Amino acid sequence: MNQSRQTFITAFALFSLFFGAGNLILPPFLGYNAGDNWWWVALGFAISAVVIPILAIYGYAKLQGTMLDFANKVSPIFAIIYAIIVYAISVALPSPRTASVTYEMAIEPYFEISSIWMSTIYFVFVLVFVLNRTRILSIIGKFLTPLIIGILLVIIGIGLFAETEPLRRSVFSNPLTAGILEGYQTFDAIGGVVVGGVIVISYALQGTFDYAAKKKMIGKAGLIAGIGLFIIYGGLIALGAANSGSLEIENRTELLTILSINTLGKIGTAFLSVLVALACFTTAVGIVTGTSDFVKGLFKNSQKAYIITAVLGCILGVAVGQFDVHYIINIALPALMFIYPITIVLILLNVLPNRFATPLVFKVVVFITFLFSIPDFLGFIIPEEKLVGLQNMIPLASENMGWVIPAVIAFVLVNIILGFKTKDKIAE
Repeated sequence: MNQSRQTFITAFALFSLFFGAGNLILPPFLGYNAGDNWWWVALGFAISAVVIPILAIYGYAKLQGTMLDFANKVSPIFAIIYAIIVYAISVALPSPRTASVTYEMAIEPYFEISSIWMSTIYFVFVLVFVLNRTRILSIIGKFLTPLIIGILLVIIGIGLFAETEPLRRSVFSNPLTAGILEGYQTFDAIGGVVVGGVIVISYALQGTFDYAAKKKMIGKAGLIAGIGLFIIYGGLIALGAANSGSLEIENRTELLTILSINTLGKIGTAFLSVLVALACFTTAVGIVTGTSDFVKGLFKNSQKAYIITAVLGCILGVAVGQFDVHYIINIALPALMFIYPITIVLILLNVLPNRFATPLVFKVVVFITFLFSIPDFLGFIIPEEKLVGLQNMIPLASENMGWVIPAVIAFVLVNIILGFKTKDKIAE
């Protein structure tokens, strides 16, 4: 297989893996709330939901290792703990969210069944597929993604050219930050850390290309996938904003459904709902399988560990997946405020040249990031007024991004100190 073909196959796979069905419901509602400032939230959303995840792929193109290698410069123990937390969050939040999205978009409008029963049936099927691996999901995925993209482009194209009311005023005091934080909910940065390792392993198993070729192909594939994601996300945000003056909506899935009905009619919307349900299902199977594989590896390839993890993952899916999407998004915020800053920093450090990202730089910057992200994490657990004094002391803390400036300062200072030490050694 030539490099160009392999690059496009990888780009398509990356797009499919990043573009979870849950991501469909976030951009339109974000644009709807942003109104006349939609392009600012689009920029923020692109930073955290497109640029950072694609940089994770670039990091893997350079590193060409596993997720443990991605965090190994901090310490091997930290790498294991970080990987465990990432997989635990994945199986506890985005996986159950697929059941909730499926219920609200594809089941509740057409069938009278409770969310708990639907969630139970959904994850029973997920467990069956996880325990009996089959290529049918990857085959379905190859057809699902183009169909969903095609339908979305039609919705976006028709919707943007339709007559609409003047845009509403933005509900966000800082639309850029709002876009960045909403991008956290896609889980795409975490996805980039997980998916990048899968892509690298897939290339290694082929044994066809050398390091330089793999680095070039993975990098190009990431760029192509990123452009595709940006077009879809930007279009959906603009569409949500375009309808902000004519609709009164409080529900993410309801907005996407109304937008699809207005452009495709009820038959088209029903078709989209089925595709979304199938895409949700493949995502859930992928998350539970990946988590079970990881735990299996920790226990010396124990099949029993794989089965137990799969069962527990599906039980957790039933427990959380019965709730509505809005509730799951809200309970995810503290976890995301904890893990996302560390993930972003690890991604950026892995992309940088090694001379600027030594093990000491990794250790200090990750520690400082963790330390200064604690107020952001606590802000969603304890009353906000108790943190006002602390937030006033930390730049950007009121925007839930108090870790950014301290992390940058730590990065610069450590590199300056290391630079002076290098000069002293040369002088000696």
